[in-house]
Amino acid sequence: MKVLSLEEWKHRENTHKALVSPMADAFLHRRALGQKHPVYDFLFTYYSFSPAKLKQWIPSFEEALCLQEEEETAFGTYWFEKHHNTLRLNPKFLKEQTLASIIFIEELCNAILERPPRFGCFGLHEWAMVYRLSHEEIRHVDYRLRLSTDDLTRFVESQNLCCTHYDAYRFFTPQAEPLNLFKPSQENRLHNEQAGCLHANMDLYKWATKLWPWIGSDFIAKTFLLAVEGRELDMRASPYDLQEQGYAPIRIETEEGRKEYQQLQQQYTQKTLGLRQELAAFCARLRKWHVQCP
Repeated sequence: MKVLSLEEWKHRENTHKALVSPMADAFLHRRALGQKHPVYDFLFTYYSFSPAKLKQWIPSFEEALCLQEEEETAFGTYWFEKHHNTLRLNPKFLKEQTLASIIFIEELCNAILERPPRFGCFGLHEWAMVYRLSHEEIRHVDYRLRLSTDDLTRFVESQNLCCTHYDAYRFFTPQAEPLNLFKPSQENRLHNEQAGCLHANMDLYKWATKLWPWIGSDFIAKTFLLAVEGRELDMRASPYDLQEQGYAPIRIETEEGRKEYQQLQQQYTQKTLGLRQELAAFCARLRKWHVQCP
């Protein structure tokens, strides 16, 4: 176990807060005013990790902190224990339910890493979510669509929907579901998810937060920032016109736009591979620690 000096962990705490607090605070401010953001609110509503937890820095189970007595309260008393004049996560709170999550997340990461990525979906899931809906029925009703309803319908029907991500597919309109090549479900997630999928890669943040507090805040921050980047790409390729909000559209309704999306999708996937490997390795170490702890 690595012991962090006061200077080390304070530096990491400050770095963490500088990375994630601006977005978390902006969300809290919007929520207090009853305002919504079409891109970033997703990171705090679809993903259930609270802004307060996101902003708080804590070490992983592999680290212990040297700290002064008055600083102990900042970490709370539930998850932590004093050990040889340091503070560390208490292994007795690693429950069987969390262990089941660890095993599943490790299996999912390894399954995704073992199969080839697919880059042929072109971000059409957002289009399938508004397919054959009236404007009043769409999710982001305050923003106009870039295509007319008829043109949007014709475009979706001209494409091959091949979404492999259950949590995207389940928001397809009923009319769009039969158009999809796959039928993703909770039960077949291990067999369907793949590294080319934007949402599967954004979900590294979701799976990391399922392992809080054991995984620590540094890794969660990395996956959060990756999810931010993925969400921006997701909505730029969507049918919504968000140019006034500063998001240049990726016009996947054109051949040129589909090529642009595919290139950005491939670049994004490359950024995620190391983090997915890191998450799988972390799960393996955490399982081993759980077995070894008294």
